[in-house]
Amino acid sequence: MALPLPPGLTPPEVAFLCEMELVTVIPRQRLESLHLLSGQTPNLTPPHRKNIPLWLALLLKKQRRANIAPPPWLRIHSLQGILDHEIDPENPAFSPPPKPPLGASTTTAPFLDSAISTAPPNALPYHWQELGEILLQAAPDDFEDVDQVRRLMRDLREVRMAKIRKGTEVLDAGGGIKFNGVGGLEVCESRAFISGVIDGLRRIASSKEQARRDKDAEDRENGYGATQDDDDEMLQ
Repeated sequence: MALPLPPGLTPPEVAFLCEMELVTVIPRQRLESLHLLSGQTPNLTPPHRKNIPLWLALLLKKQRRANIAPPPWLRIHSLQGILDHEIDPENPAFSPPPKPPLGASTTTAPFLDSAISTAPPNALPYHWQELGEILLQAAPDDFEDVDQVRRLMRDLREVRMAKIRKGTEVLDAGGGIKFNGVGGLEVCESRAFISGVIDGLRRIASSKEQARRDKDAEDRENGYGATQDDDDEMLQ
């Protein structure tokens, strides 16, 4: 009997969706256009850069038919700048996500061209964590200093997850958490923790309410809950 899955997407499912992001490749061989369900891919001619889906870029990289150009935000100086923004105590919010293109009112974060070579260098896209891990594993030779990039990615993930956990402190006071700029995998990984905190606060509030009702009932039984009208009648 299969166990019920938790609500929401699992990390492998989030990574699968990430593979539909567009990335920039530098082809080593000529490749004619492919007709896919999502559309037609461009013709690949060395050494002209082209944007193709990540899953196709990974396949060509594995076959040594293309190199993958890391997006600008995945470079060392960009990651360091974003990390400095995250650890700055004067900036409690997360680093801002990429801005949608002009005139694209229905465009949402997962469908922006935020992983190609012309992406903004100072903004983390929606799939930044899973995309970075995939590229670091599949194309480490396409990075200038892959070890430093890995360290910055790890530090950035830890800082942002700590910020998410710290944000749950306002829930006890009836506040809310702003998730502007939080990535897909971060939401997936923190969903269980935040849901547990909310459920715990709900149980605490319910027990407090029940205790208050029990105390009111006990006071009424002992005569401590008499109203002012009852006191006036007793005096008459």
